Amino acid sequence: MTDRALAVVRAGALTTVQDAGRPGHAHLGVPRSGALDRPAADLVNRLVGNPPGAAVLETTLDGCSLRPRSPVTVAVAGAPCRVTVDGRPAAWGAPVRVPAGALLDVGPAVSGVRAYVGLAGGVAVEPVLGSRSTDLLSGLGPPPLTDGTVLPLGRPTGGHARVDVVPQPAPPAELVLRVTLGPRDGWFTPGAVRTFVSRAFSVSSASNRIGLRTEGPALDRARPGELPSEGMVLGAVQVPPDGRPVVFLADHPTTGGYPVIAVVRAADLPAAAQAVPGTPLRFVAVRRRWAARPHLAGRRAPSPAGVHNPRDRYT
Repeated sequence: MTDRALAVVRAGALTTVQDAGRPGHAHLGVPRSGALDRPAADLVNRLVGNPPGAAVLETTLDGCSLRPRSPVTVAVAGAPCRVTVDGRPAAWGAPVRVPAGALLDVGPAVSGVRAYVGLAGGVAVEPVLGSRSTDLLSGLGPPPLTDGTVLPLGRPTGGHARVDVVPQPAPPAELVLRVTLGPRDGWFTPGAVRTFVSRAFSVSSASNRIGLRTEGPALDRARPGELPSEGMVLGAVQVPPDGRPVVFLADHPTTGGYPVIAVVRAADLPAAAQAVPGTPLRFVAVRRRWAARPHLAGRRAPSPAGVHNPRDRYT
């Protein structure tokens, strides 16, 4: 007898259940969470015929091995890796039919960091606050997978994509993150701000789902002390006392007291999820959206809540 479930034979270094996350709960101290490389997660769902936002598996560096209890269509994308079914090579980046009881092995990443495993019907663990995502910071959602874990699967809602393979962006050889300076760039010396947007950094091995840590020049403060805790957004670049910027990712804390020198554009964050330790990193300042509008040329942007800020300026 078979059922809609799969057993985890090898959990790997860190494999978690992820979907589109649980936005809208920051006021409760709950991060957004969700797949770090959202385009890759969306792709594997499309390949197996799932609706957008169905729960997938996110692996880290060394993949995982799974044994479904009933036949299931799967797709693996994100970080390129070797995929096998009962030891036989299978396609990466395309739908693959895995028989009941067969061993699906998602191998170590050849490049990049995180692979995504989509399964027809999606991973059907119980949602928490509207999401099935594992949140490493708050502990919400299912715990990271361990050997022997059994995961329920939903019923397929559509047929898999009729493709042999789909193009995907390669993991970055150099990570370029576009940033809007502020809101606390005034807490740093002018030289530190210039260093931030002109010097080379690299991705630290201490990076995780909470934040991408960097190695490189330290950014000097222009003023001492710390801020009262204030809200933090996805992509905020916080600078702790050691002066090395940290880019907040999906499981980031919702408040913090270290100054935020800039915010990374959301479109650049999936590449950050695939940047291996040691990847060269550059922060590139872009103009504020309002400053690019011709009818606002020569005008300053209003400060939040109408409070005058003498540091308001174009960047």
